Amino acid sequence: MAAPGTWTSRPHDMTSRPDWAGRPSYAVSDFAVLLWRERFLMASVFAVILVLGVAVAFTLKTSYPAYASVLVRLGQEYVYEPRSGDAARGAALDSDQVIQSETEILGSAGLKQAVIDKLGLAKIDPKLAAEYAQADTAGKRVVMGKAILAMESATKIETAPDTPIIRLSYSHEDPQTAAMVLNTMLAEYLIYRRSVLFNSDAPGIERQRDAFQTRLAEADKAYEAFLNSNRIGDFVAEKASLSQLQAQIEQQKYQTDAQLQERSGRLSTLESQLGHVAPEVGLYRDVSSAASDKLVQLKVQREDLLSRYRNDARPVQELDAQIAQLEAGISAGRTHGEGARRFGVNPVYQTLQTEKIQLTAEVAALKQSQAALAGQIVQLTERRLKLAELEPRFQELSLDRDVMQANVRDFAVKEEQSRAAQEMAATSNDNIRVVSAATPPTKGKSLKRPVLALTLLFALFTAVCAGLLRMFLRPGIPTAQSAARTLDLPVLGSASFKRS
Repeated sequence: MAAPGTWTSRPHDMTSRPDWAGRPSYAVSDFAVLLWRERFLMASVFAVILVLGVAVAFTLKTSYPAYASVLVRLGQEYVYEPRSGDAARGAALDSDQVIQSETEILGSAGLKQAVIDKLGLAKIDPKLAAEYAQADTAGKRVVMGKAILAMESATKIETAPDTPIIRLSYSHEDPQTAAMVLNTMLAEYLIYRRSVLFNSDAPGIERQRDAFQTRLAEADKAYEAFLNSNRIGDFVAEKASLSQLQAQIEQQKYQTDAQLQERSGRLSTLESQLGHVAPEVGLYRDVSSAASDKLVQLKVQREDLLSRYRNDARPVQELDAQIAQLEAGISAGRTHGEGARRFGVNPVYQTLQTEKIQLTAEVAALKQSQAALAGQIVQLTERRLKLAELEPRFQELSLDRDVMQANVRDFAVKEEQSRAAQEMAATSNDNIRVVSAATPPTKGKSLKRPVLALTLLFALFTAVCAGLLRMFLRPGIPTAQSAARTLDLPVLGSASFKRS
């Protein structure tokens, strides 16, 4: 039991707690009582929000989503082909980049516009079609923007990592229209992506090729003017022929010099030999045969005498004495005498003289040939020096001409390739396959139930918040327990609230 004076002591005098008013203390048990006091306010807020939510939910219409899927593979349009040169030729995007690119094309406003133009706005959204028919030019653009925005909100595009499949869905109040719009979108997508990915570069390439052809014609004119002004038919061939011709002439000159030295040496030797050779020489000499003839005649006479005389006859003996005497003179050489002699040109001298004349003529001819070859070498050397002086300019003109020819050839090839790729792309999409086309859905989707559930939760939450707000904003201390906790004093009794 408390000691006397306990109830009158003021250890917790409110003067020491000036902030007690306006800061009542609550317990968890107080909230149920206090909220119950605000039940009418909470019920009103709950009813209003619930009615509004139900009204909104019942205005929502059922939509039917149609589904389709597309298989996307790497195609030629994603392989890099440089317009000039071969740098980075053949570089390609990876699978995710290709999928992302195709997804952007599927979600583009241009594709939606193409679908609306193909089907007509009346089939997709009759209300917007009626509004479009009554609007002016600026208003039609606004209505078309609304139609495209509505298609974008009704279209969903889904992809998965490392999966070459794009899934599409389109929701509409009419299942037949949903399938029709989605299938039309797929068909227009296959056409629209060609204009995006296969935008023909042929006109630009053709213009560049024409520009290169013009520059090539200018380079050809400069090249021909250079050759004509310097009297050159083919610079490279003439340079090579001059080098070859000079080598041949130098070789001939060396041979001529060697022949000239050889014939000059022979001529000197012949001239020295001619001084020791007589110009004339005896051809033959006649020998006198009178003694022999006389001896023969005497022997014939003796034989004739023997036909008439004997050997010891005087005429025969006299002939024998003459014959013996004559033979003795012939044997002793007393009867020999020189006959006639004949002289003529020495053939050796004549041969040497003839060879000297020939060598002299050959030496003179070789000297003339040597001089002519030396002159030709000088002319060839001057011509080659002239060509060497002109060669830098020729190389510059040739390089410009070759570069222009190569550029014209490359751009002509690229033009044909671009045109062929454009023609092929206009008729096929080899890397795109429609896996499944859209079919009219049989089951629709509606947001009525989710909206009703959210409305109920939101109404409850808002009603409780309104009750708490009203509870905290009421002046005074609401309950005895709160007063005891707030004032730190025992509450001995309480009276019920009586409305006036």
